[in-house]
Amino acid sequence: MIELAHGESRLGVLPETGAALAFWTHRGVALLHPVADPNLADQHGQAVAAYPLIPYSNRIGDGRFSFGGESFALAHNFVPERNSIHGNAWQHPWDIAEQGEDYVRLTFDHDPSSPAARAQWPFAYHAALLYRLAGDALEVRITVHNTDRRPQPVGLGWHPFFPKVAGTRLGFDARSVWHKTPDGLPDGRLRCEGEFLYAPPRTLDGVDIDHCFSGWDQLATLTWPPSATDEGRSIELAADALFGHLVVYVPPGRDFFAVEPATNMTDAVNHLDIADAGMTILDPGAHVGGVARLTLRAG
Repeated sequence: MIELAHGESRLGVLPETGAALAFWTHRGVALLHPVADPNLADQHGQAVAAYPLIPYSNRIGDGRFSFGGESFALAHNFVPERNSIHGNAWQHPWDIAEQGEDYVRLTFDHDPSSPAARAQWPFAYHAALLYRLAGDALEVRITVHNTDRRPQPVGLGWHPFFPKVAGTRLGFDARSVWHKTPDGLPDGRLRCEGEFLYAPPRTLDGVDIDHCFSGWDQLATLTWPPSATDEGRSIELAADALFGHLVVYVPPGRDFFAVEPATNMTDAVNHLDIADAGMTILDPGAHVGGVARLTLRAG
């Protein structure tokens, strides 16, 4: 593990575990919440606090899609689902390209020449990920270059987990949310109202949600109440306009939740006819990238 430091902030980075984060703390208080997910076998039981979603966010239905006149079948990497999830960059060790006291730049090259690698993603790409501590903020910069000889569809995302206690609040404004089938795939767009309305911020007490929002305003606020051992705090999650979607995952009865900026809607590669599906078609040699930033505020 690499440990970065800036002022009173500490960041643990796990290059060997898909460029995931192990922790982010400030004055010893955990700002992210490590989670071990047995369904993600390639994380090898490691509890991770955040990880990149490359070259797509969320699910591809049955792991199948067509593009450029070809049909592709991906490996099912999220047992027991038949869908493929979150790309394949999280499944591999990354290389350390550059490192300083408060930053690290990691890289990963995907070569689909073997059948197993092709089943993860059929196009070659180069990914770069920068983690940087700056003041009371964590900056995450993700870039993907198309190193294939043909165009390919690319989506990006970042999957942080946060601690959830009684009274934790979440706020953001979005135009719509995708209703989903029981297997997590989109089957219709809804207005953000009722249980899907997070403007103004609302408590997460009793919330059960795992949905993709579209057209959010690029800023989410997460607020924790004060306690006997914690003065309370808030985090502002801001993202470049490229990240036009926000996945909110609040499992009932658990002590964590996720708020994930992403460029693409769920199963976007099978919905390229939707104007804001969010997949970028990269020509050979082209690249796409953006920044998400978490900024700590006093309670």
